[in-house]
Amino acid sequence: MFTGIILAVGTISAVQSQGGDCRLTIQTGKLALNDCALGDSIAVNGVCLTAVELSNHHFCADVSNETLSRTTLKQARPGTPVNLELALTPASRLGGHIVSGHVDGLGQVVDKKPDGRSVRFTFKAPEHLAKYIAEKGSICIDGISLTVNQVDGVFFGVNIVPHTLRETTLGATDAGASVNLEVDLLARYIERLMLGNKAACTASGGITEALLKQSGFLHE
Repeated sequence: MFTGIILAVGTISAVQSQGGDCRLTIQTGKLALNDCALGDSIAVNGVCLTAVELSNHHFCADVSNETLSRTTLKQARPGTPVNLELALTPASRLGGHIVSGHVDGLGQVVDKKPDGRSVRFTFKAPEHLAKYIAEKGSICIDGISLTVNQVDGVFFGVNIVPHTLRETTLGATDAGASVNLEVDLLARYIERLMLGNKAACTASGGITEALLKQSGFLHE
């Protein structure tokens, strides 16, 4: 588990094809790994990866075809900057929100403009994720825990303060770029729980207006 509080920006130094998927080598910059062990989880642009080789300032991780198909890591090249976060420990501060490192889908930056000393970003989410994104709710973008400022259909906006611009990859992210999105973990589980016994059906149909009425959330 993670919090979405980025500890460092690292750099991908090698991408090695291995039997159809790949192994990444990542230089961790100011993030030292002296207290990490083989098998530890490290979030790379919001993707939870397992360290299979490491030193104080680099680690290697295998990336499956499933992960490549669902995240921006399929675009990884030597020199690509990435946001890094180590997994939570019992003594960690929960400064962001609960993040699993399991990317739900790809979003796209559609606008970026100054707002005082901050920058306002507008993103477009995949249609199937829009229902999980709520005004003043939490969302994880490329591993960064952020607060949603406004929502309009599949579009949503966030405000990025100067510290986050400096300490993450968002400062150099422009309109047109793809980003990894992880919606709030609780929203996903609430939807599943609301299905009740229907969750065991092969094609439950998800949350519908009829189900909301049946559960007392909507009234005639």
